[in-house]
Amino acid sequence: ALPGHLLRGLLPLLSVFHLERAEGAARRAGLSTQPIWRQLWDDVMKTRPPNSENITCWRKKFLETFFSNVLHGVLDVSSDWRLNDHHFSPLLHSSPHVSQLTLCNMLQGAVELAAEHNHKVLENLAGSLRILKFQHLLSSDQSIRHSLVLLLHRLIHHGSVSQVSMYSWPVPDTVLLVLILSMSAGFWRSENALTYHGSVCGLCREEDKALSQESVQERAERSNAENQKGFPKAPEEADAHLNSVLSDPSSSPQAYEEASSKGPCDHTSSQGGSPPHCGSGQLSCHPVLRKTRRQHKPAVRRKRRCLRRSRGPYADPEDLYDFVFTVAREDNSGLLDKSSTKEGENAENWTNCSPGSPCTSHAGCKKRGGPAGIFSPKAAQRFRSVSTLELFSIPLTGETCRTLSNLLSSWVSLENLVLSYNGLDANICCILSGLRALSRHPDCHLRVLRVSDVFSHMPCMELVHCILSAFPQLHTLSVSFDLKNQLEGNGPEGNPSCSEVEIPESCLEQLEIRFPREPLHTTFLLPVLKASKSLQQLSLDSATLPCSQELGLLLEALKECTPNLKKLSFHDVNLAEHQKEVLLLLQDPVLQEITFSFCRLFESSTAEFLSEIISTVKRNSSLKSLKLPGNRLGNHRLVALADIFSEDSSSTLCQLDVSSNCIKPDGLLEFTKKLEGHIQQRGGQIQFTHLRLFQNWLDQDAETAQEALQRLKAVCSVVNDSWDSSQAFADYISVM
Repeated sequence: ALPGHLLRGLLPLLSVFHLERAEGAARRAGLSTQPIWRQLWDDVMKTRPPNSENITCWRKKFLETFFSNVLHGVLDVSSDWRLNDHHFSPLLHSSPHVSQLTLCNMLQGAVELAAEHNHKVLENLAGSLRILKFQHLLSSDQSIRHSLVLLLHRLIHHGSVSQVSMYSWPVPDTVLLVLILSMSAGFWRSENALTYHGSVCGLCREEDKALSQESVQERAERSNAENQKGFPKAPEEADAHLNSVLSDPSSSPQAYEEASSKGPCDHTSSQGGSPPHCGSGQLSCHPVLRKTRRQHKPAVRRKRRCLRRSRGPYADPEDLYDFVFTVAREDNSGLLDKSSTKEGENAENWTNCSPGSPCTSHAGCKKRGGPAGIFSPKAAQRFRSVSTLELFSIPLTGETCRTLSNLLSSWVSLENLVLSYNGLDANICCILSGLRALSRHPDCHLRVLRVSDVFSHMPCMELVHCILSAFPQLHTLSVSFDLKNQLEGNGPEGNPSCSEVEIPESCLEQLEIRFPREPLHTTFLLPVLKASKSLQQLSLDSATLPCSQELGLLLEALKECTPNLKKLSFHDVNLAEHQKEVLLLLQDPVLQEITFSFCRLFESSTAEFLSEIISTVKRNSSLKSLKLPGNRLGNHRLVALADIFSEDSSSTLCQLDVSSNCIKPDGLLEFTKKLEGHIQQRGGQIQFTHLRLFQNWLDQDAETAQEALQRLKAVCSVVNDSWDSSQAFADYISVM
């Protein structure tokens, strides 16, 4: 109830606890606390946050980082009086503001959060956390894994986490990796009672209670309907038999096969795009995701016929990990899921997928069905799952790929999948098999797939063909490789099999291909373009042009097949001898953004070529963004580009990127003065809003550069960096 002027003077004197409580009063008084939180960041964190210009709420940024630092023991709350308040519980009061969290090393953070004294902290995170990251993980013992299970179950299965990302794990612990993957996919062993400090998970118990209250009449009606569709008459008997087999470690493989054969659920059994035929008691066949109590509806409860626990509410802690250890082993455990001879043959095909052989020659890309993977959803209960999975720099073995493939085959909630530097090699075929099975699922949501690695198992265009033929529903596809496999051929005749596979009409809107210095053959790209009428963005990186006519053929194909293309990007493609094609692109009436990045545009050009570029852009009223980084513009060419905005120009260019172009401060100042003159002639009417200047030589004269930047910022938004050009030049000389 304080007057606004008194509250304004009081806010900077408050501790974090009281500042947080005064947030509502400040808002009602029309006061912003953002400057105070920003000052807190500077005083406590003592670092400049990345992308600070994009931070919209310093309160959230501070409290989220504060939570992470306290959790990992890198911040002492007694170091600042504003943090050292006896009313203030660091983890508890900052947890509602945490939307992303990183756990690393020995998972000390997971152990701390799963501790009983942090129960309320975990409950807060279940409502606020959206992104969970794992980085630099090490092997862990059983007690740590138990804490991780509790954490993942609460945050994913009964929480709000929608993205799981894992980074930099050179030698992954297979058990731990499979545990994270399977729980992210919503799977966990059904007979294991997930306990929280001695008691069964309350949310699971409430759902079980709701299920048990279904009327006998409803059960009978559902049973009759299922019998008419050919389902087993007594699914509960099959469930009980399967649970008894799974709960007994001494069970023989024959008994396991007998139990699992009563309701085959593996994606290898799907034919003709129809869903697998199985008993109603087996949840893994149902696309319904288990939701939290607040989101649950009775209809959903009736559909989710989960396997019931058969060993009482308190399972042996060892049992919590039996399933993961089973998944991590090969068929010597007797649990390799081979329910038919044909599926066993498919599994061997995956094992023998040799480098250099076309993916279409294997079951996963040519035949229907998928690999007989080592993860068996029949033994698991289905919970809520995440929508984004990212794996960066984590080597995936053959068995791990088969596990991931089986998880992917029914991961209907998955929308984004990123596999980056995982050493897949021939195992990419196994991943494609799981994706093919997923694509046939009516409730599939996957729309974004990004695959990158050091070596390519097959030519890039061949892989693109395989992916789109297996998964035409994709909206975004990115394929990127650093080096070419030595077993690949260089010519278009090297592996023709994939080009013969017809690609169905796709939903593709964005296609990014990074070639490992491969020739760009339009004949291979043409079927992809013809099947992608909705394509809006195309990026071609590090490709070589096999002949002088190739770029012209590509432009003709783009004009004919992609009428909706808005953004076109070339990176590290030598266009020095393709000036005619460059000008044709710049005058295209449909393209809104064109990128020529490190394309050596002016390597062998004359002054007339630059004049033609400027004249062409001035006449093009549809082009909004022109990006020319790394083309050695220099001062004189930059100054000339200012004429794009002259009084007689029809250009509506909003963004210009001239990063890495050897621009010096005096050249930038001259460009600024010329631009100011054109703006004055046009009466201040100009649409130019963004200029990017990264990695130029502006440090050579700081005073001149500062003057140029200050004057430019009065015209448009300028993005640059403090780049040491002398050190960069020294690095360049050292590797010559």
